[in-house]
Amino acid sequence: MKKVVIALFLFTLTHSLVCTGQESDSTQRIGITVISQVNQGNSYITFPTDIGNIEPLWFEGNLIPNFYLRQSKNSRLMGVLTPQIIIRMFQEESFPVRTPSYIPQFTLYYLLREKAYAKNTSIYGRVAHHSNGQEANFFMDNGEINTESGDFSTNYFELGIIKTNFNKQLNASQFFKSSVEVHPQGWYADELEGIYSRVRWHNAFSIFKLSNKNIDRKQRPADISLKGEAIWMFGELNNWESASNKRLNLSLTFFYHPKLLEDIGLFMQYYNGSDYYNMHFNHQLNIMRFGIMTEKLRF
Repeated sequence: MKKVVIALFLFTLTHSLVCTGQESDSTQRIGITVISQVNQGNSYITFPTDIGNIEPLWFEGNLIPNFYLRQSKNSRLMGVLTPQIIIRMFQEESFPVRTPSYIPQFTLYYLLREKAYAKNTSIYGRVAHHSNGQEANFFMDNGEINTESGDFSTNYFELGIIKTNFNKQLNASQFFKSSVEVHPQGWYADELEGIYSRVRWHNAFSIFKLSNKNIDRKQRPADISLKGEAIWMFGELNNWESASNKRLNLSLTFFYHPKLLEDIGLFMQYYNGSDYYNMHFNHQLNIMRFGIMTEKLRF
C-alpha cells in the first residue's frame, strides 16, 4: 500500500509540473484568499471505520475556522488567524475525548504579482503553538510516554512558497507548496528533545477539478479534489538513521462533492507516518480513513 501511495504522489506531482505551461490567465484567476484556503486545510469529521493501526475511534474531528485580516479582497498581503483544534473520541467506556490538540496559529500571505492570475507565486510565514492542555508528568513511572494526561507543548514557525496554476485542458486548478517548519531551541518542552523532530520539510500538491457544465464558475465549489503531501523530519530523532524511511510522513486525500450536498463532501485518506495528535507523536500510523469534509473554495 505504501509503495502505491508513493507512486500516486509522484505521478500527481510530475503531472502538475508537466502541465504548468498550459494555463491561461484569461480563463481562471486565483487570488490570495483561495491560496490561503487551500494551504490552511479543511475541517473534517471521520467515520468510525478507520482501517489500520490507530486506536478504535468513534471519530476524529479537525476544526479549522479562519479569520481574515486584510484591507480589501484585492490585497496582495493578508493575515489569517486560525484557532485550530483536533479531537479524538475513543471507543471506550463513557466515550472519552482525551487530550485534544490545540494549534492556534497566525499566517501571513503575500502575493508576488500585483494581480491575481492563474499562474502565480506567493510566499507565507506562520507562527503556531501546539499543546494539549494537560499538566501531568510527560513520562509515567515505567518510563513510557503519558499519552492520556502528559503535558505536551511546542511552538514553531514555518516559511514557505506556493505556486499556483490553472490547467485549461483539464479544467483544473493546481497548487504546489514547499515549506520548512522549525521548532527553535527553548520553544518546546525539554522532554521532547531527541524524540520529536525540530525541523520538518513539507511538500504538498493539490488539484481541484471543476465541473464542465456551463455555469458561473465563480459561484461553484470544486467538485473533486486530490491532495498529496510528503513531510521529511530532520534532526536527532529516536536514534534513527538520517535516511530512515521512518522520517517520511505520507498522506493522500481524495475529496468528492456530490450535487445533493451544499458545503460538505465525502473524503477518503491514506496516511503513513508519525501520529500528529500531541502526545501520540511516537506512534507510527498506517491507516485508511473515510469521513465528511467542508469545501468552501469558490472559484
